[in-house]
Amino acid sequence: MGVVKTSIFGSDYIGAYTVATDSFSLICNGVNAATEKIIGDALGVSLKCLSMNGTELIGIYAAANSNTLLVPDILYGDELKKIHELLSGVEIEVIDTSLNALGNNILLNDKLAIINPDYSKAEEKRIGDALGTEVIRMKIGGYSTVGANNILTNKGMVANNKATEPEMDELKKIFKDIEQSTANLGSLHIGLCVMANSKGMVAGNQTTGYELANMANALGF
Repeated sequence: MGVVKTSIFGSDYIGAYTVATDSFSLICNGVNAATEKIIGDALGVSLKCLSMNGTELIGIYAAANSNTLLVPDILYGDELKKIHELLSGVEIEVIDTSLNALGNNILLNDKLAIINPDYSKAEEKRIGDALGTEVIRMKIGGYSTVGANNILTNKGMVANNKATEPEMDELKKIFKDIEQSTANLGSLHIGLCVMANSKGMVAGNQTTGYELANMANALGF
């Protein structure tokens, strides 16, 4: 468990290929064993390897907390079957929506979900019912893609550097531990640059020491 840096397939946008929670983590097929070990050791949970919609971009398609995995209805039948086999005991909920990049559009932990405000009221209810958590609709830093541009665990939150003062004031009412940061040498897509849970954090290799310290402070490391 700890704070480390790595890349996947030569990309520092490791969050596009992974999903992290306190009880399990997902990683796309084809990642080498050394990288799997780095990530697994940092997060302190077992890694499950799979694909979604025939791609490695599982962090873009899926959103999860410790109890529930949300996946879009565009997954292939064999992919969904494998997910059920790999995640016995985890609720698997299929969400029918045109905003099917759930990982980009939903930011969540075990108690709360922040969602893209472009989701319909019916979709908001479906997501909330599936997770059994409170749901908040908001943009952060002008981005509707709250999952792609922010990081949330059960211990803290990192908002992208464009989050406005009113947005930060609202978020600070909810999260005691919150910081703003970039990752991967200035990227605002911090949710795609980093995977984290309450036990550890893995960032892309280009992430600077300053960025790493900012995020680690907010997430309790």
